Amino acid sequence: MDYKTTLNLPQTGFPMRANLTQREPEILSRWENERLYHRMVEKRRGNPKFVLHDGPPYANGHIHIGHALNKLLKDIIVKYRGMSGAWAEYIPGWDCHGLPIEHQVDKTLGGRKESVTTEEKRRLCRDYATKFIDIQREEFRRLGILGDWENPYRTMTFDYEAGILREFGRFVETGAVYKGTKPVYWCLTCRTALAEAEVEYADHTSPSIYVKFPFADPPERIHPALAGKKVSFVIWTTTPWTTPSNLGIALHPEYSYVAIEADGEVLVVAEGLAERFASEVGLSEFSRLATFGAGHLERLRCLHPFLGSDSLLVLGDYVTLEAGTGCVHTAPGHGREDYET
Repeated sequence: MDYKTTLNLPQTGFPMRANLTQREPEILSRWENERLYHRMVEKRRGNPKFVLHDGPPYANGHIHIGHALNKLLKDIIVKYRGMSGAWAEYIPGWDCHGLPIEHQVDKTLGGRKESVTTEEKRRLCRDYATKFIDIQREEFRRLGILGDWENPYRTMTFDYEAGILREFGRFVETGAVYKGTKPVYWCLTCRTALAEAEVEYADHTSPSIYVKFPFADPPERIHPALAGKKVSFVIWTTTPWTTPSNLGIALHPEYSYVAIEADGEVLVVAEGLAERFASEVGLSEFSRLATFGAGHLERLRCLHPFLGSDSLLVLGDYVTLEAGTGCVHTAPGHGREDYET
């Protein structure tokens, strides 16, 4: 007796073997031939609408696991909303502008990149982006992502660029656009500004240093007790390579500062850091000549120690007593906070 015939086993039309290398392309081909996505959209037309307008991938290189996770999660959302009765659409697109594409094109040009015209460079970048749009589109389709792949938006199409310009014009008309200045990251090789996310720092160890900035105005303007004295404000910095760019010294408007005299020199530091400073620089004996606030010192002048240029005393509430001298080296070209000060 064949005992298998006596068992009440479930029946299915699915094959017992997945055979995905063969089956997946067949399934995707059938979806394409049946225009499955468009039929799903049309079936729900007129129902409450749901549109997932894709935040675009960058048209540079093949997709990776991050792309796959992003698109699969979005595909689940769109399909779920469609199955729940919504008129659900997925609008794919590509970001076609930016430095990575230009960088890849420069690699192909080699030494010719200096002689290529702007128009030719743009054409080559456009061709490069178009190539990887086609590659990525097929890779997304291979994942089974349903969408209007025949009509994606691309940030390099002229109608898209014109739309951006029109919207920017509206901002200008409302007065929301202004021209200002600020320090930016700059790539000498690419000759362009960089976003903060594009900057990678190499590990580098720099010594922290104390630097004296001689006071250039009459010392009695700091405190009457300092008349006739040789006075310097002392800064502490962990980025000594920025000292040539110094334009100011920031003091806290609410801290007390002290003038201490040692070896015939008068040094100004925050009162709360005076003992630590003296210990770190080896001042075993010193005397306190005066204690004063910083409010009346704003815009008085010190001199850069090796350039001789003015370094203005400025006020900033970001100055702390955690380390240093309470006199903060300020180089506007090396940081936004310094620039705004």
